[in-house]
Amino acid sequence: MRDPVKLDIMSDPICPWCYIGKAHLDKALMAHPDHPFVIEWHPFQLNPDMARDGMDRRAYLEGKFGGKEAAVKAYAPVVEHAKAAGLTINFEAMKRTPNTLNAHRLIHWAGIEGRQIAAVSALFQAYFVDARDIGDVEVLADIADGIEMDAAVTLKLLKTDVDAQDIRDRDSHSRKMGISSVPTFIVANQHAVPGAQPPELWANVIADLMGQS
Repeated sequence: MRDPVKLDIMSDPICPWCYIGKAHLDKALMAHPDHPFVIEWHPFQLNPDMARDGMDRRAYLEGKFGGKEAAVKAYAPVVEHAKAAGLTINFEAMKRTPNTLNAHRLIHWAGIEGRQIAAVSALFQAYFVDARDIGDVEVLADIADGIEMDAAVTLKLLKTDVDAQDIRDRDSHSRKMGISSVPTFIVANQHAVPGAQPPELWANVIADLMGQS
């Protein structure tokens, strides 16, 4: 029997390149169902200092990129790559840029219940397609319900600070390791693969790993 290979993924559910990167990885995994990967998603906040309730998305983007035209130009490659990957990003409907600490807490709890990939997928869907505020605890509880987690328990936990510092510490640990952007994939605790890599790269990685077994 082939030995499993750990694939750790540093990501943020509001990162469009993470959304695209997951789609590329998923395509490769579907084409190679006997792949050796055991996947775990890890927290990395693009905006760790974001206000708890988030902020107006237009104001955020214009502040980050220095005006509307610069923001549009910066996102042009995102739009192009998302379309090529067959993904929908409903930018016009997005009203807020959320603080993602609570979304990362949900991903962590989902992992405990064996539903982590479902949680990550649902958060990407909620933010990029449905334009929901994934910083809102009621929205997160509804997402939890949609992946067969207990919405009432999730909501109760989200209204406390349970595990919040743990998420911050894990985020900080990734930065201390030298990770400065997401997505970042770490194969077998050794090889860092940064960025939204195409399915062909993952197919080659899988082939190499399977050839070693």
